[in-house]
Amino acid sequence: MKIHEYQGKDLLRAEGVPVPLSKVAFSPADARQAAKAIIEHTGNAVVVVKAQIHAGGRGKGRFKEHPDLGGVKVVKGADAAETVAKSMLGSTLVTIQTGAEGKLVQRLLVEQGMDIAKELYLALTLDRATSRTTVMASTEGGMEIEEVAHKHPEKILRTTIDPAVGLQPYQARNLAYGLGLTGDTARKMVKFLLALAPAYDRLDCSLLEVNPLVVTKQGEVLALDAKVNFDDNALYRHPDVEQLRDASEEDAAELEAKNYDLSYISLDGAIGCMVNGAGLAMATMDIIKYFGSQPANFLDVGGGATAEKVTAAFKIITKDPQVKGILVNIFGGIMKCDTIAQGVITAVKEVGLKVPLVVRLEGTNVELGKKMLDGSGLAVTTAASLRDAASKIVELTK
Repeated sequence: MKIHEYQGKDLLRAEGVPVPLSKVAFSPADARQAAKAIIEHTGNAVVVVKAQIHAGGRGKGRFKEHPDLGGVKVVKGADAAETVAKSMLGSTLVTIQTGAEGKLVQRLLVEQGMDIAKELYLALTLDRATSRTTVMASTEGGMEIEEVAHKHPEKILRTTIDPAVGLQPYQARNLAYGLGLTGDTARKMVKFLLALAPAYDRLDCSLLEVNPLVVTKQGEVLALDAKVNFDDNALYRHPDVEQLRDASEEDAAELEAKNYDLSYISLDGAIGCMVNGAGLAMATMDIIKYFGSQPANFLDVGGGATAEKVTAAFKIITKDPQVKGILVNIFGGIMKCDTIAQGVITAVKEVGLKVPLVVRLEGTNVELGKKMLDGSGLAVTTAASLRDAASKIVELTK
């Protein structure tokens, strides 16, 4: 689950992580009031107005309706903040991460202006190679970390955290010195890291990225941005965090899939896939590409899916207008093939079938499942193997 920058900063502030003074705004009037309050508190007339969407690259992005305006704007005074807010709110911001369609901006973050001396990069995430949390830091703050890794891999510092003891002070000091910090600024960086790392654990994050992490001319260390993603499987421990979800920023089909405990990701291809098991789903997608087409989604119905879940999965696939054909590939271990067959039959009867459908079943009750499909009177093509199924669905969608 993703949240907005302003929500991430609220959580970090509560965890003792230094962040700038800021307020969320849902209207131009809100932006004016927020800017006025911040200016009065800081004595600095410079404020920053930031579009709040679930995508990076906002500063370099541009609004469709206002090509000269980016998603992050430095202004002076409350009047200017209100004027910029009028242009941003209700407009579509296009960044490198949103794609050409962009995202509608419905809220803004108004933040105090900072005298920035240095921009750094900092992130905590799970390193699957070591099965431990890793801290990544770089002097190349403000840049996409993928670009830094490609052009200057030597500029990325990494520290692995032992889960038994957490991030140790000596590790934080090594990172601070590695980033070129000294004296009081280095000590503040150590304090920042020793607050951020426990916050990552307590909140059950999957990613906590601060880009940029800034050092001000006064020597302060603050999170100027906050990208916080959470482990969906741990949200039951954090009902307060789950309430921060912004459904308007998420794919409607993926949200619906979550309601049925389905693992679903929208893709750009023409062949809808319904498979049980993540590994088999990946293999199914690969073989569709091998035969010359592209998958429209990743959909794992799980090992213990019911007919209701299968029906829901089928409906989600058929709602996608780009789907030109559907491939159902099920290995019946825990899940029985007749359960899948019944779910497919029920779904087709409820929503209709306007595209070719190929079903490959194998495993428990496979003969019963095939018999149910053959006797359903529906236009379903069965396949003897995964290769046979993939070649058939690709041919039928040409």
